Amino acid sequence: MNPPESYTNLLRQTVEELSDTSKMQGLFHQHRHGDPLPSSAALEEIIGLCRAVLFPGYYGKSTLNAVTVRYHIGMEIERLFALLTAQVQAGLCFGQQDDDCRCTGVDFHTKAEAIAATLISMLPQVRRTLATDVEAAYLGDPAAQNNGEVISCYPAIRALTCYRIAHELYRLDVPLIPRIISELAHSETGIDIHPGAQIGEYFTIDHGTGVVIGATCIIGNHVKLYQGVTLGAKSFPLDVNGNPIKNNPRHPILEDGVIVYSNATILGRITIGRDAVIGANKWVTHDVAAGQKV
Repeated sequence: MNPPESYTNLLRQTVEELSDTSKMQGLFHQHRHGDPLPSSAALEEIIGLCRAVLFPGYYGKSTLNAVTVRYHIGMEIERLFALLTAQVQAGLCFGQQDDDCRCTGVDFHTKAEAIAATLISMLPQVRRTLATDVEAAYLGDPAAQNNGEVISCYPAIRALTCYRIAHELYRLDVPLIPRIISELAHSETGIDIHPGAQIGEYFTIDHGTGVVIGATCIIGNHVKLYQGVTLGAKSFPLDVNGNPIKNNPRHPILEDGVIVYSNATILGRITIGRDAVIGANKWVTHDVAAGQKV
């Protein structure tokens, strides 16, 4: 049945209001025909390929051996390079503010290829760092039986794999794509790590659900967090127009060896000193001395 005329007019008026671009400032991204758009599905495949390369046999093909591993990694790297180039180009296009500039030219594609190649060249170092995270998770949890269990089952390793890839893309000034990757990990694990955070080696998050790590956090080596920990910011300073001032350091610094127990909240640009321990459910907004227990 067709809607009554009164409803038809109401729907038509609503369409007109929702389509008024003058009222969509900051809410409307106008696509230009031929320009690429980021794809969450493609980025999920990219993360899957990265995991298969970084942890062969645990992700991707499960029938690998010492004879076939080079072939399979080579195939996955080739696919990864093509997908990553396309998504980086889409990110560069999304970040282009000049409406008169096309993003499909040779320069954009060449830049995207260079970034994709650079990221792939970093994967051996990313694996070395993730190996320290796996070791920290294994040694820090008496329930863990072996490294394979940690790699296969622990949400922290899944989230940290996404973070360490997204962080390198963030450092390469790729717009949007690092945030999408971090949010894919957030949806999968409940762990929210901004790709701009700086996190050292031997880092682990026990259980993980509800952990938040802000963009300007600096975390040292051998740091351990438990579920529900927030490393956040206090209220933001405002500019003369009343808008938040962006990119100021506003999140905590955790030095080497810090342990933060479940549901603790640490806010602001404060320093938690080396080997300090923050107890569960604590609210911390001031510096904590090295070795201190709160």
